[in-house]
Amino acid sequence: MSVILSNFFRFFILVGIQVLLLKNIALYNWAVPYPYILFIILLPLDIPIFWLYLFSFILGLTVDIFSNTPGIHTAACVFMALARIMTLSFMNSRGSSEFETLPSIRNIGFDRFLTYAGILVVAHQLALSTIEIFRFSEFFYILLKVIGSSIFTLFLVILSQYIFFGQRTK
Repeated sequence: MSVILSNFFRFFILVGIQVLLLKNIALYNWAVPYPYILFIILLPLDIPIFWLYLFSFILGLTVDIFSNTPGIHTAACVFMALARIMTLSFMNSRGSSEFETLPSIRNIGFDRFLTYAGILVVAHQLALSTIEIFRFSEFFYILLKVIGSSIFTLFLVILSQYIFFGQRTK
């Protein structure tokens, strides 16, 4: 019950931060933070795939409703859920027994968390920017926006991990 309750609060806190505080923050319109995706990153690893997709869909839809964007965040979050499944499958197939039920810096260490979260953040930003701009002539702008927004978002994700979870104690 504690896991359900903590994820419930995490959902509302992250969506609130995104739509109330960070909605209009951008560095020259090429680096936009999207820390709400931390909800998907921190979902338990043993969550059934159906629930992962459903929660990702609901998260994206909620941000779309408050941001007045027609399904862009929903599609990016569902794509991120797919990337999460593939990333975890790849990372676990390499003989990693470090992954516990909660993928946090404390549980898996900085390097593994950076790899895991970095792949998911880039996947989300790639889907979001591509769908948002959707012009091949803007390829380099999309690439710049993906890189800038990924760095900004990943910085906030890592910072939140140190604030709320602390470092690994091994």
